Amino acid sequence: MKIVIAPDKFKGSLTGFEYCEAVEKGLRMAIPEAEIVKKPLADGGDGTIDIVKHYTQGEKILLTAHGPLFELLQTGYVFSRPKGVAFLEMAEVSGLKLLKEEERNCMHTTSFGFGELIVDAIESGANELILGIGGSATNDGGMGMAKALGFRFLDASGHELQPIGSNLSRIQKIDSTKLHPKLNKVEVKVACDVTNPLYGPDGAAQVYGSQKGASNEEIKLLDKGLQNYAKVLEETFGVDVQQLKGAGAAGGMGAGACVFLNATLVSGIDLVKNIADFDASIQDADWIITGEGQLDLQTLSGKTIAGVLSSAKTYDVPVAALCGSVTISHKEQKAFGLDYMTSIIKGVSSLEEAMANSYENLVDAAYNFAKLVKEKI
Repeated sequence: MKIVIAPDKFKGSLTGFEYCEAVEKGLRMAIPEAEIVKKPLADGGDGTIDIVKHYTQGEKILLTAHGPLFELLQTGYVFSRPKGVAFLEMAEVSGLKLLKEEERNCMHTTSFGFGELIVDAIESGANELILGIGGSATNDGGMGMAKALGFRFLDASGHELQPIGSNLSRIQKIDSTKLHPKLNKVEVKVACDVTNPLYGPDGAAQVYGSQKGASNEEIKLLDKGLQNYAKVLEETFGVDVQQLKGAGAAGGMGAGACVFLNATLVSGIDLVKNIADFDASIQDADWIITGEGQLDLQTLSGKTIAGVLSSAKTYDVPVAALCGSVTISHKEQKAFGLDYMTSIIKGVSSLEEAMANSYENLVDAAYNFAKLVKEKI
């Protein structure tokens, strides 16, 4: 029997690698002879950098760059020199996780450091960049990133603006006379699974601004700023970014990457599956076991489990989901093609207790699943 283990992380609890280890332990207790293939995955969000490093055997390049509040910090990216491919994760330098609760306010945060990583990768010889833009702390439309590449954002008086969200409404002109000389020689792909437009009710500020620390009044100002930004981008580059699906991703980084980097927005999970050569590994599998911290309807729309189900359907492989919590109905389970699902939480416990016991609970859940499977052989 061949079983492929292909999870995302349990955020704040288990990495994808730890998940694979726990499930393998449980499976071997019931089916010791099973062939087990571990294929941890990610969808472009936090932690994708470690998954990509694992599959590409890339090296971690460390450097000092500016954080979300222009503070200097140690950060890095993964670079596979033989392939000339660099993977950069926005959360590592411009991420919400880098700020204390009281420091979060996307009126004042910047993606400038993310641009510094891009410059370093280009100068290190990368000819292809893959950008993971989940977990950002910003709503600057990629203005900070673009400034690091040589773009200048000017107000009505011709003065250069600081690249932060609150200045989006003040942009009148974008100067591109001093761009990095190698910028047009790299191919850029952005792992992006959201389809939000740049502004409006479903836009970057109105949907994500509050979780990045903006007040209701500031969200309105940011949304107006993004409208002005879109107007200037269209006047300057001839691109109507509001029509781009995913333009509002990562505080408008989706739009900024398309315009300033000529990037292509691609499905994060599809990109990672390709790097992991996932489809080849499941073609003769008897089961795939997947999971993440919470299985809900959002999980089944563009996230890791959705990507696993898509591949599994192609090769007619049944899928089991062992997750932290499960909130979908059995009807929804059937509709999405999940053959088995369970929450690993035991009894009544607090979130802290559930997270602390995730590893052992997952071992037990895998063991119980394996017993059921073995009885049907």
